[in-house]
Amino acid sequence: MKPIVTLTLNPSIDAASNTEIVRPTHKVRTFDERYDPGGGGINVARVINELGGRSLAVYLAGGLTGGVLDTMVKRIGVRHWTVPIAGLTRVSHVVHEISTGKEFRFTPEGPEILEEEWRTCLEQLTMLDFDYLVASGSLPRGVPEDFYRDVAKIAATKGAKFVLDTSGPALKSAFGFGIHLAKPSRSELESLTGKDLKDPDTLVSAARDLVVSGTVEHLVVTMGHEGALLVSGDRVKWLRAPEVEVKSAVGAGDSFVGAMTLGLALGRPLGEAFTLGVAAGTATVTTVGTELCRRQVVEALYETLVQG
Repeated sequence: MKPIVTLTLNPSIDAASNTEIVRPTHKVRTFDERYDPGGGGINVARVINELGGRSLAVYLAGGLTGGVLDTMVKRIGVRHWTVPIAGLTRVSHVVHEISTGKEFRFTPEGPEILEEEWRTCLEQLTMLDFDYLVASGSLPRGVPEDFYRDVAKIAATKGAKFVLDTSGPALKSAFGFGIHLAKPSRSELESLTGKDLKDPDTLVSAARDLVVSGTVEHLVVTMGHEGALLVSGDRVKWLRAPEVEVKSAVGAGDSFVGAMTLGLALGRPLGEAFTLGVAAGTATVTTVGTELCRRQVVEALYETLVQG
């Protein structure tokens, strides 16, 4: 199997920590700090590797923080291809408030990307050999809304499968250009369609309309603890997430995408790959802060889902 290529346009150094209470004005002293390389595609690559697959993470990075990110990615054993940029790679922070159990997520918008930088990214993608390309995350400032449409076209010229996990105009502009799999959350799909999709029948109808129209081949809608919905052709599959102790939701969606894409790349049936995605997303919420799923937990949850 060729390495699964992942693309992250706005990566980050993800910091996570605990504190007793978050209060304005006062110093909020934290402990149990943890630092991970982050951003949608990088998280997807981390999960693919954790589950025994091979990945190549392509991302834009710059400045001192970009150098730190490269070091972190290398340290965890993820192969990477960095597209240098002039701006500083962002640093995100997740704080878990022990007294309430609440999680506070601070996510900077990140650097503005120059036209020559995002065009270089497209050029470098054309140089790679892959069967699956996963683009995950929002578009940073300076990148046009139809960027993922161009990425989809590159994948198509190689006869590769394109997986997209983004939202808003970036997702809408790529629809209809050869998306193999898209994974919006329910709220993201509501924003896209302008409809209230809390009713299951309405949700299925909206998802099926996109698939039948040829907008996307397989559509997965994630719904947190309620699980996920898969619509493909005439097939509709609901899968409720197993009951677990939720510690953090960070990276759950990326974990889903990484696991499901790996399943598809390994030739597993669509339903099995979907189940593996639900298992990985669920496993990730059992870990703290920016830590992602662990293979042993994913496999155990997968068996639980299959059996019941």
